[in-house]
Amino acid sequence: MDMEFSAENIAFREEVRSFIQDNYPDSLRAAQEEGEEMSKENFLTWHRILAKKGWVAPAWPVEYGGPGWTPTQRFIFSEEIAAADCVAIMPFGINMVGPVIYTFGTPEQKAQFLPRILSGEDWWCQGYSEPGAGSDLASLRTTAVRDGDDYIVNGQKTWTTMAQHADWGFFLVKTDKEAKAQESISFLLIDMKSPGVTVRPIITLGGEHEVNEVWLEDVRVPVSNRVYEENKGWTCAKFLLAHERTGIAGVARSKRGVEKIKSIARSEVDGDRPLLQNPFFKRKVSELEIDLTALEFTELRSLAGEAAGKGPGPESSLLKIKGSEIQQRITELALEAVGHYGAPYFRGFGEGDNAHPIGPDYAHRAAPTYFNTRKTTIYGGSNEIQRNIIAKMVLGL
Repeated sequence: MDMEFSAENIAFREEVRSFIQDNYPDSLRAAQEEGEEMSKENFLTWHRILAKKGWVAPAWPVEYGGPGWTPTQRFIFSEEIAAADCVAIMPFGINMVGPVIYTFGTPEQKAQFLPRILSGEDWWCQGYSEPGAGSDLASLRTTAVRDGDDYIVNGQKTWTTMAQHADWGFFLVKTDKEAKAQESISFLLIDMKSPGVTVRPIITLGGEHEVNEVWLEDVRVPVSNRVYEENKGWTCAKFLLAHERTGIAGVARSKRGVEKIKSIARSEVDGDRPLLQNPFFKRKVSELEIDLTALEFTELRSLAGEAAGKGPGPESSLLKIKGSEIQQRITELALEAVGHYGAPYFRGFGEGDNAHPIGPDYAHRAAPTYFNTRKTTIYGGSNEIQRNIIAKMVLGL
């Protein structure tokens, strides 16, 4: 694996860097710096800019609207996006259901959904987890019973991220009560405005409305909205999860997170010496950087395999485990770095809980971010499940 970037790739990096500098909205940057909770319109603003440029779906094939980049160019793009601290593109359409549709979908499904995913006209959510079926998705209970040209769907999904904004959702449902668990599941595309769909908020420890529970009561879904064959949805689900787990690694954004910690730890607060001069804290940062570098090389090896025509394999589980654990360690160190200013209820005077937060600006989101990042080792298949996959697929146990 050649670790040196070619002249063409170096020029590409400069092109991406210049584009971000010239086109990233000042209003969006201001909202981020104020620590505001990102709205749907915030996310879509950057999505539309990248879509107009043709850069919103880096991994998509050219025939479906992708830019035709090499794996190396995609890596460079993700690094520059993270280094510039740009708002993330919501993954549910671009990185999850989009590849499922262009890989397994019918020509009609591709024509209907892919252009609207690219443009941002349709916002998607993921209906996988249930109250009794999270990491063990084969145990899901949501049913879809055939009724002519429709399915009648009943059940409950939970932890459905951004479902309050969603136009469409992709759902795993049980279509055969008699078959074995994985052989009874189908993959349905459901209009979230359908009668019988109810979205109820779940407020996180950080006080944000990010996740939801979704109830489906006698929801009619056209059979034409099923992707791939009936009872073969597990094939789609595994394909999607492999791509999701690779993305969860988040190496580029973690590198940006480490740089933020080092910047905070170099600052003097209340006359105290910079925390980065503390050998114990400095050691934690160094160990984190070493692990992150190792993860980056693992991601680069995965990209090299992809360039050779291999899709995501069990290495996606390795990336997911280490990537999510590193993200949690970053938020732990950030909370340690801001000290008592990171206390979640340490507020100033005035009307409202967040009226006048006390302390430096970088401390205001440390606690909510820490709390929210506890989930990273669970979603996309818990890390315990990923270790089982590695034991079976890599170690042969």
